[in-house]
Amino acid sequence: MTATDTTPPPPSPAAWSQARRVVRSVAGFSTAGPLAALGLAMLFFSLKSGQFLQGPNLSLVLQQVIEVGVLAIGQTLIILTAGIDLSCGAIMAFGMIVMTKLAVVSGIPAIPAILIGILACAGFGLLNGALVTKIRLPAFIVTLGTLNIAMALVHIYSNEQTIANPPSAMLFFGRTFSVGGTDITYGVVLMLVLFGLAWFVLTQTAWGSRVYAVGNNPEATRLSGIRTDRLVISVYVVAGAIYGIAALLLVARTQVGDPNAGQTDNLDSITAVVLGGTSLFGGRGNVIGTLIGALIVGIFRNGLVLIGVSSVYQILITGMLVILAVSVDQLTHRRSRA
Repeated sequence: MTATDTTPPPPSPAAWSQARRVVRSVAGFSTAGPLAALGLAMLFFSLKSGQFLQGPNLSLVLQQVIEVGVLAIGQTLIILTAGIDLSCGAIMAFGMIVMTKLAVVSGIPAIPAILIGILACAGFGLLNGALVTKIRLPAFIVTLGTLNIAMALVHIYSNEQTIANPPSAMLFFGRTFSVGGTDITYGVVLMLVLFGLAWFVLTQTAWGSRVYAVGNNPEATRLSGIRTDRLVISVYVVAGAIYGIAALLLVARTQVGDPNAGQTDNLDSITAVVLGGTSLFGGRGNVIGTLIGALIVGIFRNGLVLIGVSSVYQILITGMLVILAVSVDQLTHRRSRA
């Protein structure tokens, strides 16, 4: 290394080993709170409605949280870097329209059409990541802009038309198999596999360790030899690809390409992440908590319907839960800095 070389030395294997241990500890930040909230919600609704704990109803809850749950995986990755993504629902809708229109209208085989749809979503992720890192725009502003861009492209490309009769291969994850007399969709299985894979990547790989590190202290991470801009861009690209998978799951469940899909899913995904205990300040949380958060949202909405509560109150209660979760996160953050 010359006297003028300012490139930081790469971290040693021992340093990375310690970083992984720290990350596993941080990633394992207690999910006891979200889990207790989930248990209390299930207990409350089971006492209020005899239908709640029946297998078909619980299967319905899982089916209803598939898209939001998968979106929330990508949202978790971004929030761990101290970012946020308001465009995820619109990007999912764009991927949904791209893959269905290519297959139904353009006659492209289902598998290539699906891959192109996922790549289109990843392209939006690349755009978000580049704007955040290269132009240094706030993630909130960037993704608010791309939300509108993606939604406009959805309506332009679809000509405001719902695309019906997608090919059979696109509907596979909407099919069911029976467990104990209860039908479970393959989409639910894929969602759980994705959560397991995301957990493994975040807690057992160097890339996952770096995601937590850049969320905790981006400058220190950069000085340790990590190309933080490249890392953050990769997070947004991976999140975009995950949104594309969510688009496929939505097609499989609804059996159409709907240009009006995903309009509130961005907020629902953030709700799931926050309720699951991931800090909006970055660097703390895990995807298992996000899964619990998505289930809390699904159970509240399902349970309130079963006991006859108006949808207006469902939105009200969900908003109150988000404020409560963010307040706890804020107080925890202040205490940790004191």
